Amino acid sequence: MTQSSTEILVVGGGLGGVAAALAAARSGRRVVLSEETDWIGGQLTSQAVPPDENPWIERFGCTASYRQVREGIRAYYRRAYPLRAEAAASPELNPGAGRVSKLCHEPRAALAVLEELLAPHRAAGRITLLTGHRPVAAHTDGDEVRAVELDDGQGGRHTVQAAYVLDATENGDLLPLAGAEHATGAESRAEYGEPHAPETADPANLQGITYCFAVSHHEGEDHTIERPAAYDFWRSYRPDFWPGPLVGFAAPDPRTLEPAIRTFDPNPDVDPLDVAADQSADAGDKELWGFRRILARRLYRPGAFDSDITLANWPLNDYWLKPALEIDGYADADTVRRAHEEARQLSLSVLYWLQTEAPRPDGGAGFPGLRPRPDVTGAEHGLAKAAYVRESRRIKAVTTVTEHDVAMDLVGPRGIVRRHDAAGIGSYRIDLHPSTGGDTYIDIPSVPFEIPLGALLPVRMRNLLPAGKNAGTTHITNGCFRLHPVEWNIGETAGRLAAFSLDNGTEPHAVREKDDLLERFSALLDRTGVERRWPDVRGY
Repeated sequence: MTQSSTEILVVGGGLGGVAAALAAARSGRRVVLSEETDWIGGQLTSQAVPPDENPWIERFGCTASYRQVREGIRAYYRRAYPLRAEAAASPELNPGAGRVSKLCHEPRAALAVLEELLAPHRAAGRITLLTGHRPVAAHTDGDEVRAVELDDGQGGRHTVQAAYVLDATENGDLLPLAGAEHATGAESRAEYGEPHAPETADPANLQGITYCFAVSHHEGEDHTIERPAAYDFWRSYRPDFWPGPLVGFAAPDPRTLEPAIRTFDPNPDVDPLDVAADQSADAGDKELWGFRRILARRLYRPGAFDSDITLANWPLNDYWLKPALEIDGYADADTVRRAHEEARQLSLSVLYWLQTEAPRPDGGAGFPGLRPRPDVTGAEHGLAKAAYVRESRRIKAVTTVTEHDVAMDLVGPRGIVRRHDAAGIGSYRIDLHPSTGGDTYIDIPSVPFEIPLGALLPVRMRNLLPAGKNAGTTHITNGCFRLHPVEWNIGETAGRLAAFSLDNGTEPHAVREKDDLLERFSALLDRTGVERRWPDVRGY
């Protein structure tokens, strides 16, 4: 057992965790940042998910440091890749020309940029990074966390003492370890009066997880994988609310729930510079190859790449049969282990089906030339290192954001709820994927929102802060808070808040409660590029 101490401990190296560590270090504070995998970056890297963002992201709608990440990724491609002159000159370069985002890119590009941002702080000793470490215990004293015990994956334990502890894990793992009040799954309609909440609360009703995978396509070659062990099950599985087998091109439209047929045509001869990505105008999800494409070969000089690379995060490989989260009375560690194994089998089954059975535009069946890309994802068979987690445990917060605060049908298309303690902003549709409770999609319009500082404050714990998807939302509003720039903003604000509290000999709750402290903290966020107010924009 090794022991160390720091000023701020950030547990979880996803987007929120990196943002929190960076903000605290830029404030001059010493930080230990732990991460369960060997890649920092979470959604952008180990989970291999191109960024889901608001339609105004190129002009406003994120923090300055998040914008630094985005522009860093573009600079990485301009510096390292043989781009066509027109692509290199484009100020809004989209390396993959995917339709889901204005910045689709390979996971390793984001990893390189995030590591570069942390590098000077690691060299100066302000940030200590512990990869391959996961939390297994928290030592508390009343309403405070004194230390967190980390398993190093090699049979050892490392206990870190800290004045402030930030939970940036993908599942909100510190909350039960520390005994912090928290929620899981769906609240009842009676609790907050949310129109889309179920009549009865269901703590085990979680959005599905996804093991994304990357593929390229090489006509005339055969890269067919071994038939997955669970292929027969997944090939025949048909959800009650699905128009056909889950492993197939027929799936509900998330917004209308009407049956829709997806298409799949590798390496289309369309100029990627003509592709527009605007979720407010067109979801862009019906053509699977181009939806989350992360490298578009025709953006680069002829001969540089013989195929695009696309990322499979589609209706076909969302998994929701079991909760992938330990919940007392509902799911234990073995349930979670089996959920992840079944989710991996689903994604491999989708890949095998695409290679062997999927209908081709030319009337044939199967694309054996689909090549898994473990070199892109860093893991076996081209699957991502970690599952894409959409919904974690959530703190019971001083302020809970509900459907009444963000749903366009309830507040009107320009009905932004103004927060006196605004600590950031975000925007995305309320987008819930099918869940372990048997629910189909809930994908409804929302309005841009201000992130209340109260949503980052637990009702009781004094030095434990959420730094990701575990902030004070509901099952419903998590659907618009879980996206990349919002998670980053929450982490960045949490890191600044912990550092500000140390600087001023106070605590986070007092920062919100005392007008002079709140005014000074808000001014700090303004100076450091955390946007707190929206201009006059409408929801979508």
